[in-house]
Amino acid sequence: MSATDEFETVRIFDTTLRDGEQSPRTSFDYEQKREIATALDEAGTTVIEAGFPVNSDAEFEAVADIAADVDATVCGLARVVEKDVDAAIDADVDMIHTFASTSDVQIEDSMHSTREEVKERSVAAVERAAESGAEVMFSPMDATRTDEPFLIEMIEATTEAGADWINIPDTCGVATPTRFADLIEVVCAHTDARVDVHTHDDFGLAAANALTGVEAGAEQVQVSVNGIGERAGNAAFEEVVMAAESLYDADTGVNTREITALSRLVEEASDMPVPANKPVVGRNAFSHESGIHAAGIIENSDTFEPGVMTPEMVGAERELVMGKHTGTHSVRQRLTEAGFDPTDDQVRTVTRRVKDHGAEGRVTMDDVIAFAEEAGVERTDEESERGARV
Repeated sequence: MSATDEFETVRIFDTTLRDGEQSPRTSFDYEQKREIATALDEAGTTVIEAGFPVNSDAEFEAVADIAADVDATVCGLARVVEKDVDAAIDADVDMIHTFASTSDVQIEDSMHSTREEVKERSVAAVERAAESGAEVMFSPMDATRTDEPFLIEMIEATTEAGADWINIPDTCGVATPTRFADLIEVVCAHTDARVDVHTHDDFGLAAANALTGVEAGAEQVQVSVNGIGERAGNAAFEEVVMAAESLYDADTGVNTREITALSRLVEEASDMPVPANKPVVGRNAFSHESGIHAAGIIENSDTFEPGVMTPEMVGAERELVMGKHTGTHSVRQRLTEAGFDPTDDQVRTVTRRVKDHGAEGRVTMDDVIAFAEEAGVERTDEESERGARV
């Protein structure tokens, strides 16, 4: 594929339970890991990176139990260290993801090693993992800040050693879509392995970079639910899936109707609140207050929503919010839904009250009902009862 090609399918590799859990101040217990893994599996996720088996006995147990219980491919992380790879093998995961720093700054100041040592250790780790019969993924960490000739050298060496997948991580989130697409094209030209991408959101470009990586030839995208992860997080599961499904008309294998429930589950377990304006899963994603927007939505939701993505598609609901920007169309609809039968004058009266109250603060549906009752708006059920008595 070239960088201008559309794509028909993309595999979703979820790392909520590994990179997502590395979010500062986030930790999942055993039950939370199992519950999230089950939800990801039921939603149709292709690969679940369940954790880092060598990290602790509890982590090993969770990863091993998830690998035994779900239908998705389960992946375990391992440094290019023999005990890490052995722990992943012992956990009986389907895929072993091993990684090593390849940028000079990380080789020198994080690994305290040399390029040659990193290459030797990486090849040995890939060979050991491949001997186990598991699928093997190798990641040249900090690939987007790695000297390109050395990156190619590492990719070719680990491919020859038996890697089934080469993951290209934008570890520090410094890629831009065009540059990242160019890099993925270079990578694809130097490996027979399948290519996967892992993008971070330090500049808000993670989802865009991930998708252009697929346009350029990658077959799989690493994501996390709600975009949680190191620093500003990863490409968000919900953003990548819905962009692929709705904008590219591509098949991700994901049941998108499970997205909102999955987001809420991870939000609670991670103790990381989802921003109201978060794409796809934020509480404002399908909410409307502005009079012009609400009037258009009431007439045809495609007027002020993407159209190719509806709240029903992601298991959410549309909401007309009352506030100082609210118009009469929205107020009439909310009153009707609440069982009122307002006249045009009464709608205008209630709308004015809503706007005035909204200028001072939040307007609830209880407020709207109170305004309607003060304005003498009759309820449709009351009229029915009155007619029955006559």
